[in-house]
Amino acid sequence: LRRRRFEVLAEESIVCLQKALNHLREIWELIGIPEDQRLQRTEVVKKHIKEEGETTILQLEKDLRTQVELMRKQKKERKQELKLLQEQDQELCEILCMPHYDIDSTSVPSLEELSQFRQHVATLRETKASRREEFVNIKRQIILCMEELDHTPDTSFERDVVCEDEDAFCLSLENIATLQKLLRQLEMRKSQNEAVCEGLRAQIRELWDRLQIPAEEREAVATVMTGSKAKVRKALQLEVDRLEELKMQNMKKVIEAIRVELAQYWDQCFYSQEQRQAFAPYYADDYTENLLQLHDAEIVRLRNYYEVHKELFEGVQKWEESWKHFLEFERKASDPSRFTNRGGNLLKEEKQRAKLQKTLPKLEEELKARIEMWEQEHSKAFVVNGQKFMEYVTEQWEMHRLEKERAKQERQLKNKKQTETEVLYGSAPRTPNKRRGPAPHTPGKVRRLNTTTMSNATANSSIRPVFGGTVYRSPVSRLPPSGSKPVITSTCSGKKTPRAGRYGANKENVELNGSILSARTFKGFQI
Repeated sequence: LRRRRFEVLAEESIVCLQKALNHLREIWELIGIPEDQRLQRTEVVKKHIKEEGETTILQLEKDLRTQVELMRKQKKERKQELKLLQEQDQELCEILCMPHYDIDSTSVPSLEELSQFRQHVATLRETKASRREEFVNIKRQIILCMEELDHTPDTSFERDVVCEDEDAFCLSLENIATLQKLLRQLEMRKSQNEAVCEGLRAQIRELWDRLQIPAEEREAVATVMTGSKAKVRKALQLEVDRLEELKMQNMKKVIEAIRVELAQYWDQCFYSQEQRQAFAPYYADDYTENLLQLHDAEIVRLRNYYEVHKELFEGVQKWEESWKHFLEFERKASDPSRFTNRGGNLLKEEKQRAKLQKTLPKLEEELKARIEMWEQEHSKAFVVNGQKFMEYVTEQWEMHRLEKERAKQERQLKNKKQTETEVLYGSAPRTPNKRRGPAPHTPGKVRRLNTTTMSNATANSSIRPVFGGTVYRSPVSRLPPSGSKPVITSTCSGKKTPRAGRYGANKENVELNGSILSARTFKGFQI
């Protein structure tokens, strides 16, 4: 009987153990423990049953109940976290207009599923922060543009952006894209408005100059010469209208001011005389509105033409200035008076002249390369004063060479004429001589002239001992009869003849043995 009771108890214990294991398996399945982990846990239970120390059924039941309570607690915590994550996901998805996270809310999530859900929610938070920052930044720029344009929100979307609470705005990708599009539209309108205002200001300044508006009157509108708000644009337009009306009242004055500007552009663009004369309205004297329009159109065309060619024109202007300096130094180099300068200017000018002789060809080569490139790009010739620039440069050098040759020939001709004049009439005194008095007479001493010396004297010799100074040339005259005083004549204008007194005082110096010397010529005088 006892044995039978033991077997019954053993069978009941086995049944209880089986029920406990089944209950554990159900709990494991409910909380989502994978199959491999269930087998591992069953193996742990088996090991507990086979422990040494022969754990009693009561202890085993107690251990199992403890594990069951632990698992129930884990189940509750996981379900609570799942619910919290789902609430956060729902809130973020509504703000970002994104779909909810897909997870079974009826079952207990595994640790891995909870981890993935947490990461997803964290990503949503980062997306929200990024989009919100972008939204706030775009909204601030939109408000500034609207204020600049005096624009009032006129669509529901614009009102949602500007007027509604920032937290209530849906941060969807579509809304962000629409925000960016709105900002671009407003910025484009703002840029256009700024361009219009700047154009009005340029028009005002031009009219001020043409009409010679005084500074006091200009200062009255100085407040609207900056900014691009709607009220500023309106004020600028009013000023332009006022000046345009004033321009019509001062037609002649305005046209003449434009003509001055045209002449300046003609000079800057190196227009030839034919090109200038091609604009016939410049020379008209009927100051009508039509004439003003023609001048306005021409000045606009010339401005554009100058801007397109500005770089080349500046290069040509630089060459022109260097060429003028070069010609000036060349002129100074041929001026004999430059040797009388003081302070080292001559050396300085020579250095500058040498420098220009080196830099001019380099500048010409640079301009030539740039002009060739420009002509290939625009498929037309670049002209200066009505001709190609390099032809113009070559012509200037040739004119300079011819001018030097002409000056050289003039000098040679002048020297030739001077030489011929000196051969005929003798050289003119270069410096005034001091007037000499009559030579002292010493009785008993008569200065004798060597006959051989006199006969060998040439027409260009000078007889300073006889006349006390330079002897001037004169045409040959006949001698009077022997014993008479010689007659000296001269037809050279501006030349002084020796005084009779001086000649008489020295009469004894030209006598030889009491008789007059035979007729001989000395420096143009025949005695």
